[in-house]
Amino acid sequence: MNKLVWEQNFLDRNADLKLWNLRLGNDLLDNDGKPIDPGWGNGEQQYYTDQANNLYTDEFGLNLCARSESIEKDGRHFAYTSARLDTKDHFSFCYGKLVVRAKLPVGQGIWPAIWLLPQEQAYGSWPASGEIDIMEAKGRLPKQISGTLHYGKDWEHQIVEEFTHQFESGTINEFHEYALEWDAGSIRWLVDGHCFAERRQEPGVMPFDEPFYLVLNLAVGGWYDNVAVDEAALPAVMTISGIWLYQ
Repeated sequence: MNKLVWEQNFLDRNADLKLWNLRLGNDLLDNDGKPIDPGWGNGEQQYYTDQANNLYTDEFGLNLCARSESIEKDGRHFAYTSARLDTKDHFSFCYGKLVVRAKLPVGQGIWPAIWLLPQEQAYGSWPASGEIDIMEAKGRLPKQISGTLHYGKDWEHQIVEEFTHQFESGTINEFHEYALEWDAGSIRWLVDGHCFAERRQEPGVMPFDEPFYLVLNLAVGGWYDNVAVDEAALPAVMTISGIWLYQ
């Protein structure tokens, strides 16, 4: 895994987002774009926009900014806005080493994530075709991040395997390299080159042998860390300076 096959350099002020879909709203959608679950299926409280105050580039990279901002949409009221983008239908991969250099916000109720979803749902709808979370953080725990696998034949039989890492020094509010090494034999999670978890693949049981696309989002609230949102933590910014895929 030493050949660079894809790169997103967000330190380039001319970097564009043509390979990215900017997702809007608060609803999880089905394959036809119809809403099936509010809160993106996670009880999230933010409304995602494509506005410049929620998604912008500066000298540090691409910024996803969660704000305390009142918005009325479809007869519903939302107290927060933020950003979510993904590479579905533009870029996906199966196996390789993906590295994302990111700085994450701290604050209770703030939930940044870097993750992968299946490009084609070859094994069926979620969670049957799997989900790979490269990095998730609970903003109230600034020295901890997690990597997670989701799979299983249906919602009732969902399997969740979560692996956590504690920073010995520093916090998530500094730039770190979050990486996933993924091949037919295993999936490994790394921070700054240190492998903190490895899960052997189980062919026929686990669905992680198909192309997945990349998702970046910054949520407010949600069941991942079911606590009250600290309004003083907003605005909260998640910054991505670069992404590299090696195969």
